[in-house]
Amino acid sequence: AHIRFTAFDDAPATQSPRMIGVIRDEIGFDGLLMTDDIGMEALAGGMGERAAASIAAGCDLVLHCKGDRAGMEPAVAAAGRLSPAAAARAEAALSRRLPPEPVDIRALEAELEALLGGTAHG
Repeated sequence: AHIRFTAFDDAPATQSPRMIGVIRDEIGFDGLLMTDDIGMEALAGGMGERAAASIAAGCDLVLHCKGDRAGMEPAVAAAGRLSPAAAARAEAALSRRLPPEPVDIRALEAELEALLGGTAHG
C-alpha cells in the first residue's frame, strides 16, 4: 500500500526499503510482492519515477491499473524485467493456483436478478 508508517520512515510503504524489509525479514513474507496501483495519485513523481522507486525498494511487480498507454510505457520501462528472485516468486505463486470450480451461470444470473429486483440487465 502507499500508506506511510512514519515510525519507520517518511516514504510510502510501496517505496520504502525499510517497510519492504519489515514485510520480508520481520513478518517473513517470501511471496510475490506487488505495489498498489501507482496510478492512483498517492505517490510523487511521474509513472516512471513511481515504478523505479517501488522496484528499488524491493517490490517484485508494479501495478498500473488505469490502462492508459502514456502512463504504462514509462512505468514498464522503469520497472524493467523481473529479477531472478522475483521470477522465482512469481513462478511459485502461479504454481499454487487452483483451477476454478464449475459455476452455473444461469443460476448466478437469476440470483443477481433477484438481488437487484429484476433490473440486472437494464
